[in-house]
Amino acid sequence: MSSSYKGGCDHVHVSANAEPIDNHVCHCNVCKGVTGQQTTHVAFFNYGDLSVDHPEKMNRQPFNKDNPDGPLELCTCAECGAALMLDDKQKRIRVAVPNVMGYNDSSFPEATYHAFYDGSKDYAKPSDGRPVYEGLRPEFVWPEPA
Repeated sequence: MSSSYKGGCDHVHVSANAEPIDNHVCHCNVCKGVTGQQTTHVAFFNYGDLSVDHPEKMNRQPFNKDNPDGPLELCTCAECGAALMLDDKQKRIRVAVPNVMGYNDSSFPEATYHAFYDGSKDYAKPSDGRPVYEGLRPEFVWPEPA
């Protein structure tokens, strides 16, 4: 089944006509720092499945300030500053954060698991019935670069 996901801002439109290859609730400190949220719904797409209509209107900055040479860049609109997507410099994935990047969050499938949960933190382990992992789900395989 093919769905259409549309996000972005008035200046830059991001869309996908394929389903996410991974869909989780993220508990990592980087997502917390960037979004200001305790947990974040994150959807990974194959690199070529998430497209941008005006890449020339995007600013790029490291996603992880503590690892500025890491593979992920946060792409924002050069005109309004809206968060648009995470782009993988290795061209394996592109990432949508539905409730932060202009998408209708309810159009995305529900996250299937919790990723990057750290039991040493001061909040309870999720108990909503979805699996909880210290990283990505064990069977996740990074796609080959596009």
